[in-house]
Amino acid sequence: MTKVVDLKAYRIRALEQRGFGPWQKRFSESFDSSTRLSDLSDKTLYYLSQPGENSSHAYYELIMGIRGLGLASEFHYLGNPDQMRVVDIHLFLVDQLRFEMMRRLEWILAFEGQRYSLLEMVQEFDKIKKRRGGHPPGLEQSNANYTEYMQLTDGDKEVFIRRMLQEALDSFKKRL
Repeated sequence: MTKVVDLKAYRIRALEQRGFGPWQKRFSESFDSSTRLSDLSDKTLYYLSQPGENSSHAYYELIMGIRGLGLASEFHYLGNPDQMRVVDIHLFLVDQLRFEMMRRLEWILAFEGQRYSLLEMVQEFDKIKKRRGGHPPGLEQSNANYTEYMQLTDGDKEVFIRRMLQEALDSFKKRL
């Protein structure tokens, strides 16, 4: 009797292993194709929200694995178009994770990235980034700087939110 193989399920499992395998070792947590930002532990979210080479390497593990570009250690051997693509997706993801951190601190409201899985954000990067269309996350009305924020243009609002990063990292670290 022949065994029927569900090719779609097989491809998803292979993709999960390539993309999330290094993260499962790194963070000792379980990730799969449906993992969203809200599913990440505070510890993992904090690690990935920090600037620097360590967190960048973790993003490259995920992105390059999902996109079938090899190991993160091979990043510098990629051609320029692939390197730029990985960096663009990395910068987008890091923004989304930092927004998630600020959402958990109750500093900001909903943002585009919370609607998608990590896998979707890597695979559908262009569509999701286009949908986001420069719409920054909304600042909670309880924030002391809410009035100032509301007077800014959308582009300036995003810069305003990003300037809150160090304070958000410090506050979030206290939660751990």
